[in-house]
Amino acid sequence: MLVELRLENYAVIDNLAVEFAAGLNLLTGETGAGKSILIDALALLLGDKASSDIIRAGSDKAVISAVFEVEGGAGERAAEALEANGLDSNDDAIILRREIAAGGKGRVFVNNQPATVAVLRQLAPHLATIHAQNESILAFDGPTRLALLDAYAGTNLEATAAAYVRWKEIANRIEEFERDEQDRLHLLDVWSFQGREIEEAKLKAGEDERLGSEKLVLANAEKIYSAAMNAFDLLYEGAGSTASSLRAAQKHMEELARYDPRFHEAVTALDSARISVEDVGATVRDYAGGIQASPEHLSEVEDRLAILDRLKRKYGPALDDVIRFGEEVRGKLAAMENKDETLRQLRVELAQAAEVYLHAARAISKKRYEAARKLEKLVEAEINDLAMKAHFRIEVSGTDEEGNWTASGFDQVVYLISTNPGEPLRQLEHIASGGELSRVMLALKSSVAQTPLSAPARRAAQRTLVFDEIDTGIGGRAAEAVGRKLKSLSRSCQLLCVTHLPQIATFADHHYLIEKKNSAGRTRTSIREITGEERTEEVARMLSGARLTDTSRKHAEQMIRANG
Repeated sequence: MLVELRLENYAVIDNLAVEFAAGLNLLTGETGAGKSILIDALALLLGDKASSDIIRAGSDKAVISAVFEVEGGAGERAAEALEANGLDSNDDAIILRREIAAGGKGRVFVNNQPATVAVLRQLAPHLATIHAQNESILAFDGPTRLALLDAYAGTNLEATAAAYVRWKEIANRIEEFERDEQDRLHLLDVWSFQGREIEEAKLKAGEDERLGSEKLVLANAEKIYSAAMNAFDLLYEGAGSTASSLRAAQKHMEELARYDPRFHEAVTALDSARISVEDVGATVRDYAGGIQASPEHLSEVEDRLAILDRLKRKYGPALDDVIRFGEEVRGKLAAMENKDETLRQLRVELAQAAEVYLHAARAISKKRYEAARKLEKLVEAEINDLAMKAHFRIEVSGTDEEGNWTASGFDQVVYLISTNPGEPLRQLEHIASGGELSRVMLALKSSVAQTPLSAPARRAAQRTLVFDEIDTGIGGRAAEAVGRKLKSLSRSCQLLCVTHLPQIATFADHHYLIEKKNSAGRTRTSIREITGEERTEEVARMLSGARLTDTSRKHAEQMIRANG
């Protein structure tokens, strides 16, 4: 739900912050106080087009920000949208901020990270829907219409979506195999050359590292031989070698040990050192004996390394990558050479996947047709309770032809209405009156939310619904009916509603007063929640105008007590 909305230098607002709560939040105020300003500002945070005209005179930019609490299915889908755009998500809140600059440029932030207006539009369906003359049209596209009917019907799309994904994967593989012959032959030539080049190299894992070490030795054979033999002479062979010196020192220590036992340990240490030195000397001697300075072998090693380096540059970067690439190419060639058999098997799998998909999609389609007949009767009765003589119909169309298949089935849904007797049915989105459209949407969503089948609807409805102009052209009992329906719908989702009618205002869980005042030669709009006597005064003003009477106050008290 919408927790907080802040506006800075927006229209006639210099700095305003308002906190909203769960349930029915109603906004009232005198004509011209700026009640719709808040709705327009919220629309900007949901991706509406901005204009620098909304910047308060004398300011460089306007700033609108909001905090939404998110949970359940709507929260999961919002998190997916954030992740798809490389944005971090908080566990239970989304913070939106939009800046509109005087030069026409602006900035968008989501969870304090730079974003775009397109991201706001992606998040909007999971956060809030504004039902006013223009905004409802934007929010009531094909997927939304279908989702609303599915919510009423309690449709589970998981099986259909999974079957569609499986069918689509197989269809894409077949399409790859059925490329035109020229492309296929070109691929065969490329893969054949690559596979042959790698196969002829007879690669072995780790070969490049072993040959690199061997090349280093061969290229420096004389230096290595000389160093090894010099080390051997110093350690073992020469008259003054380390081993000879240790043997002489050991004899002297043995003489000392005959007279003083403390030197026995030293004798042992010298003997161990002499043996180690002789072992090292023997090792370097044997190593030197195995060194062969062979320019021919060095050239062979260098040629082999050049081949390996070239293959790594083309198919690497590592030799293991080259070997793996060769295996993949051989697999592709085998599949391509067995194209007819592979295609036959894929077509069998495709037919099976299509059968699974159609079984799931047809079951959903049947459920939608049945739900549409029930819902349209329910909605029509609800609409006519709201001072409208309307005929309402839900038209489900679409065939199970392959071109219509989607992850949500093959149906399309259109909501049709005639708001006056004798007029033809037209699509709901094409209603000219914003007030009528808001009331129809109220009836529609109220019907879905109240049905026993609507556990999915309640999950889908975890968003803020905003109704503007909903009370245009009504009064009396019809206005009270609108209030009752708003109250009922607010039990399943948060509602914000701008109203001019006291009959509706008395149903509020939270009542906000919007006021416009002149201060220091500037007009400023403010908003605050009112309760108790202040709320009674506001409802009385709505009943009798600026001139309050005891009668209007008593009437207001009675209405609040009856509807609160």
